[in-house]
Amino acid sequence: MQFNKKIITAALATCCISQTYAAADKIEVKAVVVSMFESGELTGDRAGEYQLWIERGKIDQPIDFPMGQHPLHINDAGVLAMCTGGGVTNATASIMALGMDPRFDLSKAYWLIAGIGGGDPNDVSLGTGVWAKHVVDGDLLYEIDGREIPKEWEYGLIPLGAYEPNQEATGWTVDTIHFGLNEGLVDWAYQLTKDYSVTDTKAMAEFRAMYNDYPNAQKKPFVTIGDTIGSSTYWHGELLNNWANDWMHLHAGKDSAFMTTNMEDNGTLTALHRLDRTGLVDADRILVLRTVSNYSMPPKGKTAAWSTTADYPDDGFPAIEAAYEMGSVVLDALLDDWSTYQQTLPGAEK
Repeated sequence: MQFNKKIITAALATCCISQTYAAADKIEVKAVVVSMFESGELTGDRAGEYQLWIERGKIDQPIDFPMGQHPLHINDAGVLAMCTGGGVTNATASIMALGMDPRFDLSKAYWLIAGIGGGDPNDVSLGTGVWAKHVVDGDLLYEIDGREIPKEWEYGLIPLGAYEPNQEATGWTVDTIHFGLNEGLVDWAYQLTKDYSVTDTKAMAEFRAMYNDYPNAQKKPFVTIGDTIGSSTYWHGELLNNWANDWMHLHAGKDSAFMTTNMEDNGTLTALHRLDRTGLVDADRILVLRTVSNYSMPPKGKTAAWSTTADYPDDGFPAIEAAYEMGSVVLDALLDDWSTYQQTLPGAEK
């Protein structure tokens, strides 16, 4: 049997790189900031989730990252920033690539996943910052077109191993649907940021005024604790919002509270928990912050089709900025007391 010379050469090169970095001092990373998308260039134009960390956060030393969607950036304080690329598959691949990168020691690193998301108007307002205690996968399920479901069903999404919506599985399923986060760490991050004043704008106020049947949606932006569902599909509408609330309770328990949607976190958490198995990362050091750029369902009198593609107020920038600023508060606290937090997790005394 003949082997492709390019494959053999690549394999040998990878082996040599791994041995080189195993013998040398790796870069000790104190925290990894995980963003998911960038609007255009990484600097100098309209900012997406990544750009503010590079420009304002001064995490501005680029590092080539050929297996990722974008270059990494690092600073002298030991903070590494990355942009996974949008969607579950990009997030999973990018996080796994970083976790396996022999240049970095990530074993004591805190992971700050900070980005925008949709918000349930029953719970949150535009710009609201939501720290998650539970991340749930919204892709792993059976699906029937809503036009073909039994009349007594509200929606056509069924748990794997179940026979109807909102039913616990009695047959086969998978074990990567629900990820619980370190609650002490989440509570600590919330306490640090709960009084943060999110920027409020005229466009945000005008948009939320349409939600006059939803008291929380009409509030000025605030900070809270609530849980998030990740899926590759950008779903929308009242019926699917009802599904999301049911789905969260079904997989994370009745004490959970669905508040935000995202398109990456289930992939990110899957990869991080795989890496945790071998000690490459510590899954107890993960934080997930989603700031609300849009609502996950329309107001009364508007259709889901309208709401799905409606422009975000101010292009969602107040939420992007809030993710950076709230995340920075937590990041600064970790770095300021690194002599403690390198070994002892915040909130561990609870």
